[in-house]
Amino acid sequence: MKVGVLSLQGDVREHVSALIACAINPVEVRRPSELAQVDALVLPGGESTTIAQLSEIFGLYQPIKDRIAAGMPVYGSCAGMILLADSILDAKQGQKTFGGLDITVRRNAFGRQVDSFESDIEFSDGSPDLIRAVFIRAPWVEKIGPNVQVLATVDNHPVAVRSAALLATSFHPELTHDHRIHRYFIEEVARPALEKVK
Repeated sequence: MKVGVLSLQGDVREHVSALIACAINPVEVRRPSELAQVDALVLPGGESTTIAQLSEIFGLYQPIKDRIAAGMPVYGSCAGMILLADSILDAKQGQKTFGGLDITVRRNAFGRQVDSFESDIEFSDGSPDLIRAVFIRAPWVEKIGPNVQVLATVDNHPVAVRSAALLATSFHPELTHDHRIHRYFIEEVARPALEKVK
């Protein structure tokens, strides 16, 4: 399986390292030809509006949107969650997303940079162990569609969700040494979705 990391802005290096720790040799995606090589994609944390704008400049916006609509497995962390959401509250004027995930997110829901925090939370992957979650200007999910599964919550707000081949977290697992989220994406989301296509 070839997994790409959208490498236009944000914590690309950390996601690359996490995937390597999961025995994946990731492709850094900056142009359509690199996107065409991958089976699945990771959208990193960063600035969602900047990533969307740069994806247009680099000719990636529509190809990514089309691949998501066609069923490509995608994992988005923080800004990546916003980019996967079909609807954004407190969006900047004209802000675009790739969409595909039937959720409504609120940007910076937990507060500004100074309000960043870490917490040990439950994650519904079958493990009894808590997972360390790093929240930095993080969104949360305010509304979910009927086919969206909530995998983790903080203060009753969903912070990890999945639907079919799409996974999103409002926190940054790539900033910890716990690679459970990346393994979950590879083994429980991406691999089954790709096997269905074969």
